[in-house]
Amino acid sequence: MRLTCWYTQQCVDQLNDLRVRLFTRGVEIDPQEVALINAKFLRLNPELALVLDIDGLSLSANGMKMQPDWNAEIGRLKRATLKTEMLARATQANDQPRLIDATAGLGHDSLLMAKFGAKVTLIERHPILFTLLEASYERAQIDPFLASVVANITLVFADAEDYLEQQYAKQQKIDVVYLDPMFPQRDQNQQRPKKQAQVKKQMQILHLLLPEDGEMDLGDALLLQAQKIAKRVIVKRPRHAVFLNNDTPQHQWLGDACRFDGYFCMNSTE
Repeated sequence: MRLTCWYTQQCVDQLNDLRVRLFTRGVEIDPQEVALINAKFLRLNPELALVLDIDGLSLSANGMKMQPDWNAEIGRLKRATLKTEMLARATQANDQPRLIDATAGLGHDSLLMAKFGAKVTLIERHPILFTLLEASYERAQIDPFLASVVANITLVFADAEDYLEQQYAKQQKIDVVYLDPMFPQRDQNQQRPKKQAQVKKQMQILHLLLPEDGEMDLGDALLLQAQKIAKRVIVKRPRHAVFLNNDTPQHQWLGDACRFDGYFCMNSTE
């Protein structure tokens, strides 16, 4: 994989480090120095690219740029309680479980679970998204509030299905596996995909980086693997989406727009 990287002069040192990191992950970058990276520049350069500037590492496309902005989550994390956060209740995050987030995304759910005390292993297989998460993780380590939260998070660059299979082979004990598949497009009755409101800019750009490809992110195989090793598997779904693998959960936590399906696996590795 090869990708343009727009950068400003003050970021030369970070660029060299980025080049090495991505090369070890199978990505080559084409560095292009520019004087100023602003909204006009991004509109004039709409192709998918990396951006390295005073805001850190971002991904840009179609006149926008995005990054997993963990600092922007601080307000939510400070307000979060078990009463207000279904995810924390579903995963029993306050019991400090050993938890695998097998579908990392932007890492916001991992942050929330880690805030409540869960020891989270966050898995991401795409080299660009993993590197963006890594940059957010490093920035969070120097924030007075986030530092104690991300101390509960471990980042792993791996294919989640392979990683879960490895844990099974090693007979690892896992309390919770959390799944949030990226492309749950079909409703409960297997009808055609419904028209969706415009996705937030972060997800628009992620969909360009991670285009839907057959069963790429539908999560059926992940559910099967997770059920082999975890005492509890929690799956985040849109309110009317089909069950993963057509497997009816033992319990559901229902919200207005989404739900959490719970699978309790008493025969998991002990």
